[in-house]
Amino acid sequence: MKKWLVGTIAAASIVGLAACGTGGSNGSSGDSKELVVGASNVPHAEILEEAKPILEKEGIDLKIETYQDYVLPNKDLESGDLDANYFQHIPYLEGQKKEHGYDFVSAGGIHIEPMAVYSKKHKSLKDIPEGGTILFSNSVAEHGRILTLLEANGLIKLKDGIDKTQATLDDIAENPKKLKFDYEYEPALLTQLYNNEEGDAVVINSNYAIDSGLDPVKDSIAIEDKESPYVNIIAVKKGDEDKKEIKELVKVLQSDEIQDFINKEWKGSVVPVKE
Repeated sequence: MKKWLVGTIAAASIVGLAACGTGGSNGSSGDSKELVVGASNVPHAEILEEAKPILEKEGIDLKIETYQDYVLPNKDLESGDLDANYFQHIPYLEGQKKEHGYDFVSAGGIHIEPMAVYSKKHKSLKDIPEGGTILFSNSVAEHGRILTLLEANGLIKLKDGIDKTQATLDDIAENPKKLKFDYEYEPALLTQLYNNEEGDAVVINSNYAIDSGLDPVKDSIAIEDKESPYVNIIAVKKGDEDKKEIKELVKVLQSDEIQDFINKEWKGSVVPVKE
């Protein structure tokens, strides 16, 4: 069952249907163990679908719950509707733990989705005029990543000595073009803003970009390099990382077979890792 995000640019709202997963290892049939994992549509759910028949051979019945927001998957993991989720990176997880008190851990890293900047008005970041506007997510946990990307491309300079993964707009030391930053939008709406030619540039997470038919490598005007620390992980409640089914899930997702699939399917827009 899917979870939909509905909204408008003026007022976005998330409407979620309660997860119907049974959670835990309630056997589905025979000796198989049911494993319910929440995931973003692209690429996470597609990667899990590829892993599903492999896990079935190991006696694991993988159930995939799809989401189009970054809030509900952790809420459903906390409530027990999910056994694990696969949509977030470590800095986001740490921010969520601090904000909501979740006792979650990473069971293993699977891939990186390089964040990228898109524009229908400019061919490069250098072309953005003085006073131009850059649009990005209202997810505060992403702001350090976005600002680091903009710094790497020479648009701004952050303060020395800070943890850039936790950087905020207050940490901008230099903004020579006097750029404006508009960060009022739900992440899933950013591709709509791009298509409507809002702002001078839009920073979009790769899962949403790919889901909307964009190629982060070919269509962006700037993209994170492959050394990004923002590895997407399998998140579970603390202690569940030692469960047999979770270990097998991570093992399969880090296998050569799945990593080859990722490389062939997304050609650099999604980069497999083993962590």
